[in-house]
Amino acid sequence: MNPFKNKLPRLVLSCLGLTVATLSTTATASAQEAGGRWEPKVEIPWNRYYTHAELQAHMETLQKAYPEFIEIVSIGESFEGRPMRVMILTNRATGAHEDKAGMWVDGNVHGNEVQGGEAAIYLAWWLLEHYDDNPRAKKLLDQRVFYILPSQNPDGRDHWFNKANTGSSSRTGTTPTDNDRDGLFDEDDYDDLDGDGEILSMRKKVEMGHGTHRMDPDDHRILIPINADQEGDWIMLGREGIDNDGDGRTNEDGLGGYDMNRNWPSDWQPHHIQGGAGDYPFSYPETANVGKFIINRPNIAAVQSFHNTGGMLLRGPGDASVRYPRSDIRTYDALGEEGELMLPFYRYMIIHSDLYTVHGGFVNWTYEGLGIFSFTNELWASPQYWGKQRDSTGGYWTSNQRQQLEFNDSVNLGELYVDWHPFDHPLYGEIEIGGFKRQHGRVAPSFMIEEMIHRNAMFCARHAEEIAEVSMEEPEVEDLGKGLYRVSVDLINPKVMPSRSAMAGQNAIGTPDIVELSGDGIQVLAGGLVRDRFRPERMTPVTLEPARLRLENGVPGQGRVTVSWLVTGSGDFMIRYSAEKCDSTEKPGIL
Repeated sequence: MNPFKNKLPRLVLSCLGLTVATLSTTATASAQEAGGRWEPKVEIPWNRYYTHAELQAHMETLQKAYPEFIEIVSIGESFEGRPMRVMILTNRATGAHEDKAGMWVDGNVHGNEVQGGEAAIYLAWWLLEHYDDNPRAKKLLDQRVFYILPSQNPDGRDHWFNKANTGSSSRTGTTPTDNDRDGLFDEDDYDDLDGDGEILSMRKKVEMGHGTHRMDPDDHRILIPINADQEGDWIMLGREGIDNDGDGRTNEDGLGGYDMNRNWPSDWQPHHIQGGAGDYPFSYPETANVGKFIINRPNIAAVQSFHNTGGMLLRGPGDASVRYPRSDIRTYDALGEEGELMLPFYRYMIIHSDLYTVHGGFVNWTYEGLGIFSFTNELWASPQYWGKQRDSTGGYWTSNQRQQLEFNDSVNLGELYVDWHPFDHPLYGEIEIGGFKRQHGRVAPSFMIEEMIHRNAMFCARHAEEIAEVSMEEPEVEDLGKGLYRVSVDLINPKVMPSRSAMAGQNAIGTPDIVELSGDGIQVLAGGLVRDRFRPERMTPVTLEPARLRLENGVPGQGRVTVSWLVTGSGDFMIRYSAEKCDSTEKPGIL
């Protein structure tokens, strides 16, 4: 059962800048025929979260409505056999997806971080629904391809929905793991002691002076850690559970227990250095499926992977020992700073220096190993509850609880919190169980989901808009005398992203950009880069295949590259530019 269905009425789509009086499953008229009212062809309620099967159904519904734009391909199965299917989104009438620069978008590598699945599908839905009325949506679908995988971790996702969990549990996949090294696997998970479908917290009242906490005098739901000069009469006992395996510990070996976002090749470290890393990179079926697909798609120029929570736009490196080229950092900064404007209360951050060290992270691998500009979006920032930062009084831990309870009590009329109630525990005796339900804290409340996923999806769209777009100026032909000519051409890229990252260039990742001059009756004697456009004679010649120049560093973002050839002969010629992560182009000329 999906516990988050039918929580609230559908939202007015205010985050789109539109007023929608009514929505229908299929559009009955164009916007003009409907008097300016926008009606989507496919209605998907964006005020709830969906199971993996429901996400798959949404993809299939979009494919049926837009068959000329969507292909769905299987990339394998999860550990428990759930299908992992990628939506290939592009206008097939304008070319094959393999021939277009592309973007990979996914969500939910951590099972409990569910809203990435909705954000990924929302991106496709919004672009498709606005193809006919938004020129930028049309250009993206005509010129780019999006590879969308709503959930990297379908097993963890469904376990979070369908079993008793906290907001932070079911982060892992479900491959059995011996976390406590006792020879048993997954034998001591959380226990839903009161049978309410939630894993809450346990607390116990003890003799005064024997406790670690005291009750907040203004709110009995809050326990305050005592100071050195205070006495406490309460202790916290952790999450609901019992000692299932009799080893004296509770909840120490739950389902899975590893981290698929530590299982990627770049800077991978074994478990004793990086907890949850797995036996080797790609050791889990889910990461192996994703890795194989991306490696086989060198046209992918951008990556965004949706996580939660904290309101962060994260880039690598994950470890201080890794260095990023300065020109690539400028590209990241330009994209990240715009993201901060688009996403209130989000911060553009570096993983290792602004958060914590991560070895073997996904976006670290896609950039460091494959040269793709990559972000992790940590969806949802707690200041969004109130639309402003709140003062912390009485210590952050206490203040944060109080603010969350205020939001629960006023804006949600108490539905997100289970009040403390008695329970007879087999070990601890009389205790109390209570606390926040799983759908609070890490995930946005139902009525705030659509704005969250719209803003994040549009950040993906902006990232995709800034993929390199190289064009050629008209070739210049200079007669040097005695049948020798200089042919020069400028390659121009107005976009923020280079056609080839500096990381790819300095580490020879993938295939460099190629600029080639050819023509019947034309002989190329020399060719190379021109570093100073005012001194074309200072060309840096290549010795191998002078007609076919390799641009190891590509064409810079918001910049240009000048190449030239010394040729003899006469007649028509063609200059062709090709790149892995940028659309090809060509220009004719004549000697």
